[in-house]
Amino acid sequence: MKSKSTVKELLEKLGTVLALLILIVIFCIVMPDKFPRIGNIMNILKQASINCLIASGMLCALITAGIDLSVGSNCVLCTCTIGVLVQNFGVTNALILAVCGLAVSTFAGFINGTLLTRLDLPHPFVSTMGMKNVLLGVALVITGSKSIGFTNTGVDALMWIGGGSVFKFGTFPGIPVSFILVILVFILFDIFLKKSALGRQIYCCGGNPEAARLSGIPSKNVLTFVYALSGFMAGLAGVVSVGRLASANANAGTTYDNDAIAACIVGGASFTGGKGTIWGTLIGAMIMAVIRNGLNLMGASNDLQYIVIGAVIILAVTIDVVRNKMEANARKMAAQ
Repeated sequence: MKSKSTVKELLEKLGTVLALLILIVIFCIVMPDKFPRIGNIMNILKQASINCLIASGMLCALITAGIDLSVGSNCVLCTCTIGVLVQNFGVTNALILAVCGLAVSTFAGFINGTLLTRLDLPHPFVSTMGMKNVLLGVALVITGSKSIGFTNTGVDALMWIGGGSVFKFGTFPGIPVSFILVILVFILFDIFLKKSALGRQIYCCGGNPEAARLSGIPSKNVLTFVYALSGFMAGLAGVVSVGRLASANANAGTTYDNDAIAACIVGGASFTGGKGTIWGTLIGAMIMAVIRNGLNLMGASNDLQYIVIGAVIILAVTIDVVRNKMEANARKMAAQ
């Protein structure tokens, strides 16, 4: 029995990695002259960076058995804030622009957490869905519903974060700066969630709320922090998108919410809370990036991409439900 349990745990940990490898092999077979190229691989890493950063904040919300549906609009609001500061006020200092964008997004996340914990709303779906529309509306208002370009505006240092590469040599295009940022952030997240008291409290609030209450964990403060953190990570993704997209467009983040949720669930997180790892989320985000990249190279229309991504989300949620039922049955059998 012990060996079977060990094999099962190993398969659960390596399942998403295996799925990613299978996807890569399929696309390499289908498009041997396009997909395996080193330039395309680096492009996938660059494409995945925005979703990775947003998904890291989403992961914390899911661990608490919550959700943040405003991350896409929050990311876009950060980018639009930077765009307005550059275009209307002539600000070109990269540090000032990044701090202002992050401050706006973090404050929006803090409002999400405050609405949830202080108004005792039944579920964060309510507050974050409302904020999603509010933040999108604010982004449209401050930009006049127009796209703002960052090319030739003197913010090259900021654009380098999302669009630059390092370690270039010969024909090697270099490793995207944005993905290096992702790895550094994820290392910090891993340490935070595993080693810190607050990280353990986040898992406890989602896995066993009653135990968290009885142990004296300030659940409301923890939840407020989680949604502020989710806002901050959405803002950091917004900073990266400045260089990635070279423009601020209020309508650019329509798929960010779904992609982040899918990355987390595919990576092992659960809507029931208490589960999920930052490295599983990274693999989930890479799966989403590989799918989008492969479909783009195949010339698939946006309509078809929506269908495929939607199917992936449904499949991931179905797997999550089945997994939870199996675990519940196992606990019942163990108790008998």
